[in-house]
Amino acid sequence: MNDKTRYEILKHREMMKGYSPADAGLEPTDQEQKLPFPAPVKEGKGSSVLELPLDFEDIVQEKNLFELIQERESCRTYKDENLTQKELSFLLWATQGIRHFAGKMKQVTLRNVPSAGSRHAMETYLFIHQIEGIPAGIYHYLPSGHSLELWEDRPDYTEELTEALAGQKFAGTAPVTFVWSVIPYRTEWRYGMKAHRYMLMDAGHVCENLYLACEAIGCGTCAVGAYNQDLLDDLLGFPGGPSGEMDDEFAIYVAPVGRK
Repeated sequence: MNDKTRYEILKHREMMKGYSPADAGLEPTDQEQKLPFPAPVKEGKGSSVLELPLDFEDIVQEKNLFELIQERESCRTYKDENLTQKELSFLLWATQGIRHFAGKMKQVTLRNVPSAGSRHAMETYLFIHQIEGIPAGIYHYLPSGHSLELWEDRPDYTEELTEALAGQKFAGTAPVTFVWSVIPYRTEWRYGMKAHRYMLMDAGHVCENLYLACEAIGCGTCAVGAYNQDLLDDLLGFPGGPSGEMDDEFAIYVAPVGRK
């Protein structure tokens, strides 16, 4: 290992440790400076919104928590079958569903997954290929109304998505592929330099809930971290290149879903 590689590796280790203003000589966080808090959810584009059902209890198999954990595994092969809107709705509710807003100005969301300081920096995008009643295309989940909006009318995305996911065809052609993005400032506002390790932890919370929720309805998933950042961000319409603004958003995690 040469010196440059070692330096970069150690720098990334320090990012995982996090820093505080006291030991790094940094200014107080934006929350401590009483700067305005970032919006807890991303506003939709306002067109082609589909409300999702919340009566999905009948699709959940009668398995206890022990069985769900014991049977959880990564699945890369899916049946050539449509998923139902109820099944998709349940997976979205389990991974990013909002229970309620909190705070005097509704600046915090309490959801079905934990997040450091309830900051919930992640957004959910869906590459839909085989969902009953939903045309193929790229969608954005609106958790405050438990609904989907058409993000981009692109039904023929599979080749581009497969390329963006390092050639992993099973992920690019699944009935639905979850792509989680992160809006870092939601967490940076409160935690400053410590925010980035917390966001990585939060990504793990979300994806593990997807694994367990999939097991509960007879589906499978596989966490994917191998992707081309620029290609995937471009597919979702996010600005490329280095971060530069408080409202930066970029893809951080991927998970295809299908029936086992």
